[in-house]
Amino acid sequence: MVDPLPIQLLAEYFPNGISRYAIGGLFVGLGASIIYLGTGISAGASTFLESTLSYVSGLSRFQQYVSSRDWRWVFTIGIIAGAAIYSLTLGDALQYTTQVQPWRLFVGGVLVGVGTRVGKGCTSGHGICGMGSASRTSIVGVATFLLVAIGVAQVVAALGVSP
Repeated sequence: MVDPLPIQLLAEYFPNGISRYAIGGLFVGLGASIIYLGTGISAGASTFLESTLSYVSGLSRFQQYVSSRDWRWVFTIGIIAGAAIYSLTLGDALQYTTQVQPWRLFVGGVLVGVGTRVGKGCTSGHGICGMGSASRTSIVGVATFLLVAIGVAQVVAALGVSP
């Protein structure tokens, strides 16, 4: 007899079912594959952000992307447009809410930004493209992201911190 516990866990962690996540993952993988096959470049979001910043900043770190920033800009706009189109047609019409205090979101964003620079890429670049190409650096990076996130979540929960 099959233990119903895994089904209960799925229902708890995915109250809307897993199909939307599976379909979303397929689209992300397809998009990353198209970018890689078309350009030979991994589709990490932090690199796209840096190339977009090359339009407004003269810093050398941003200028290295000038030659390829036009298609990256289109891709960045596509990410935003895709999310907006989904939300307006199939989703919750942009009615996303959170109980997390704004200062915590800001601090979290700053820490993610610093981690992206130190780790030479973001979770999308390492987790999707790097893992897909069996990059040792990305495998170590993703393992580190996960272990730290799990550890911090456990500590925060043990301290009783709420949003």
